[in-house]
Amino acid sequence: MKISKTLLIVLCLTLTMSSWSQENQAKKFKIHTLAFYNLENLFDTINDPIKYDEASPMMEMKTGRPEAYRKKVHNMARVIADIGVDEARNTPAIIGVCEIENRDVLVDLVNDPLLLAKDYGIVHFDGPDRRSIDVGLLYQKSLFTPISTSSHELKIYDDASRERVYTRDQLLVTGKLDGEIIHVIVNHWPSRSGGEARSRPKRVAAAKLNKHIIDSLQVINPYAKIFTMGDFNDDPTNASIKEVLKAVEDKENVKIKGIYNPYEHFFKIGLGTTAYRDAWSLFDQILMTQPLLEKDYSSYRLYKANIYNKYYLTTKRGRWKGYPYRSWGDGGFTDGFSDHFPVYVFLIKEVTE
Repeated sequence: MKISKTLLIVLCLTLTMSSWSQENQAKKFKIHTLAFYNLENLFDTINDPIKYDEASPMMEMKTGRPEAYRKKVHNMARVIADIGVDEARNTPAIIGVCEIENRDVLVDLVNDPLLLAKDYGIVHFDGPDRRSIDVGLLYQKSLFTPISTSSHELKIYDDASRERVYTRDQLLVTGKLDGEIIHVIVNHWPSRSGGEARSRPKRVAAAKLNKHIIDSLQVINPYAKIFTMGDFNDDPTNASIKEVLKAVEDKENVKIKGIYNPYEHFFKIGLGTTAYRDAWSLFDQILMTQPLLEKDYSSYRLYKANIYNKYYLTTKRGRWKGYPYRSWGDGGFTDGFSDHFPVYVFLIKEVTE
């Protein structure tokens, strides 16, 4: 089989996982990275009269907005350009993002000099969130071809007032990765504002919507390869993930139509993607369905998952030392990145030349 373009990297992976045999170690594989990143209030400098974007950190700045915006975009591009490069030798084939204001900021992001040559496409729908916080998907056009895209509305209501709470839609993108159909759902579930317990029903509702989307895909094809990724505002052990999605920590126990969560293990050993009051949370996760766990590598399967927590993304001093190096603080731009670390997975497929 002929492999076109250097973007479809052919690697001879030296695999150290005990579950891999010596025979597998000698084989050659293609490898692609799928990632998710909370871009922490990536807002432009223009006031949208229809949305409450003036509450964003960017619009709250009195001076220096254009400079801060340019640097914020560049910082986000730097991180995306780095994710997975050590092993895949390429930026992510697909990356879900959240905390973006609109499509325009994604256009600026993919046109940053660090990403321009990768020719990223964009999937985005304007969502109903009052502050104009949306989700989106970026994809390398040479590697992934969208077939269908849809935005799924989450209808939830305040317990006290019974008024509608306008929050982020869930984005579903179905397409072909190197000719193979996969489904990606991008999420940003309701926050913990008002406390974890009080806000929990909103995230349970988001999980039910997410499960409905997954079930709908599996009715059509029980062996569908589905990723659901995002900032869930819940840890892997919370009810929304464990009881509604029924995500499983041990991939050997994932049954057909089941969901695997590699990030439950990371959480249990004390790792996280965001920190608050000296405690780590692992809100950012990538979950996947059982067909991605098979050991037949004639099509794309999971190789491994990880948290992208490189040193430069960590605060070096002050009260937030050791936390993710956030972009906004004390009423201005910090020259940082995000208050969340990205997460990513590697997919591999055997080369049969």
